[in-house]
Amino acid sequence: MAEQTALADVPAHGAKPDGAVVRDALGVGIAVGLSGFAFGVTSAGSGLTLWQTCALSLLVFTGASQFALVGALAAGGSPLTAAAGAFFLGVRNAFYGLRLSQVLALPRAVRPFAAQWVIDETAAVALAQPGRRSARIGFVVTGLSLYVLWNLTTLLGALGAEAIGDTDAWGLDAAGPAVFLALLAPMLKTGVERAVAGVAVLLGLGLLPMLPAGVPVLVAALAAPAVLWAEGRRRGSERRGDR
Repeated sequence: MAEQTALADVPAHGAKPDGAVVRDALGVGIAVGLSGFAFGVTSAGSGLTLWQTCALSLLVFTGASQFALVGALAAGGSPLTAAAGAFFLGVRNAFYGLRLSQVLALPRAVRPFAAQWVIDETAAVALAQPGRRSARIGFVVTGLSLYVLWNLTTLLGALGAEAIGDTDAWGLDAAGPAVFLALLAPMLKTGVERAVAGVAVLLGLGLLPMLPAGVPVLVAALAAPAVLWAEGRRRGSERRGDR
């Protein structure tokens, strides 16, 4: 509650101009939205139909999860494993939602619709703002521009997949994960967060040659509880040592 009051009571001289917020939000929305073309091409190349590809962007709308799903399918993974990997990647959006619900404080009637836009990019832009008004503007402009452009470029990518030919040769499947990592990296501010990311990378890459497609992503999700458990043990040992 104190945080909400603080956000609502930011002095006018400390507020960010609306035009600057819109400009920054559009920059993120357009830059990331263009990578929807890479998803459309990759999805069509993995065997999904045009309608299946477009439905993923319209209904799922979380790039990293979409790339994980079609990547696992393209590598020969089962639909269940591919969907599970995509689901676990998408769970992070629920935690963004918990934070954004305090910052944005949207009316209850609006929240179900806003939930569709709770993704890495909208969270990053909204949480970077100094006040509630600018956070709401950043969230809406980023979400709207990214949703429209992502779906449009997904359609164009799926339609143009046949003309491009071998999608693996272009490396377009790496575009989505690259954008996700670029947004995630600045958020890793503590040693524990960096350790979780590092262990997840080691698990995911290390198990890639040994496990079926999609399974390494599921195993990498164990990095967080493993690191938190180790950190809890370390702090417990330090407290006992202080005694």
